[in-house]
Amino acid sequence: MFTMLQNRDIIVGITGGIAAYKIAELVRELTKKGASVHVVMTKNAMEFVTPLTFQTISGNPVTHDMFQLFTGGKIGHIALADIADQMVIAPATANVIGKIANGVADDFLTTMVMATTVPVLFVPSMNTKMWESSIVQGNIEKLRENGYQFMEPASGDLACGWQGKGRLPAIADIVEKMEDIFTEKDLLDERVLVTAGPTVEFIDPVRCITNRSSGKMGYAIARIARRRGAEVILITGDTALPPPRDDIRVINVLTAEQMRAAVMDEQRRCSVIIKAAAVADYRCKDETCEKIKKKSGHEEVSLTLVKNPDILEELGRMDGDRVLVGFAAETDHLIEHAFDKLKRKNLDLVVANDVSKSGIGFGSDNNEVTLIDPTGSARHVPKLSKEEIAVIILDEVKKVLKRKRRIEDDWY
Repeated sequence: MFTMLQNRDIIVGITGGIAAYKIAELVRELTKKGASVHVVMTKNAMEFVTPLTFQTISGNPVTHDMFQLFTGGKIGHIALADIADQMVIAPATANVIGKIANGVADDFLTTMVMATTVPVLFVPSMNTKMWESSIVQGNIEKLRENGYQFMEPASGDLACGWQGKGRLPAIADIVEKMEDIFTEKDLLDERVLVTAGPTVEFIDPVRCITNRSSGKMGYAIARIARRRGAEVILITGDTALPPPRDDIRVINVLTAEQMRAAVMDEQRRCSVIIKAAAVADYRCKDETCEKIKKKSGHEEVSLTLVKNPDILEELGRMDGDRVLVGFAAETDHLIEHAFDKLKRKNLDLVVANDVSKSGIGFGSDNNEVTLIDPTGSARHVPKLSKEEIAVIILDEVKKVLKRKRRIEDDWY
């Protein structure tokens, strides 16, 4: 599994908010991703959850005593600060935000924050009115100006009975933000358009023609591209996946013609286009407005199909120095068919995969691909997670961008 948290020492600071019980899930997810998690609790946090819970999940002692010494007589808050790669404070209450913003260090957690030089992420959770308070917002702004990072609370029902912004963000979103902090922003000035998922071509109001694409590959590419600093637009067919990130613009479509319209509207402003969607080659010539009834004695039904627009081919005919990447899902003669697609559609890179293999491709969290460029060079990538594949694809995209821009500079 690809993760930026592997072998990292992470400090999880827990303060006295009702959402403290949710942090057990955060600690579990971080340890599953290979991080060594060290939990620090305030006195108020222990009113909600016991230290034993977090010690059991993390496998490390939980620290809460201001004057606790570590092995060899090392001062606790200094020793932890020295080994940390990143610190996350969750839930971050108005109280702890205010104390740190104003230089108050009266317990182990706040003292350690003052002693650390690694990134510190605050994950606020509190009553809506507290969150909206000018005092709290002023403290947050002061901390941001000093390099501390913040997540926005989620909205919904709060423990106090209110509704609004103040809930702890989803654990998956917190982990994503932590991985984002560790990721080099090497695509910072790029605008990347990614397509994902299947298209649906309707036969009647009930039935449709579609395919097995889950959208996982395209969503992984969109997420990793955003992590690496790119502005990302994701145009997606109908999938069961949640949006990859809140800061990715998602455009939902159903049919191939809808996807074409969305792509053509967005493509002119993009430096990279990655077409990972499984777009239907054909649609029904005549879509009936009423459900087709099953009739006695009719053993066969014929459908007349017409060709859908070839979005990738159309993009390949357009002028411009952007990078265009296509996918080729094949069942035989993988390299030959994929290279032919690259040449016909004027691509900079084609990602080919054998969809007849089990355990990869459609619906799977893993993939095995071959990257082919216009010279015919083919790089085989063995079975990896789709996030790892996404990293490799974007590494190749970065090389193509550099090459194209170097040629352009030489021309001038």
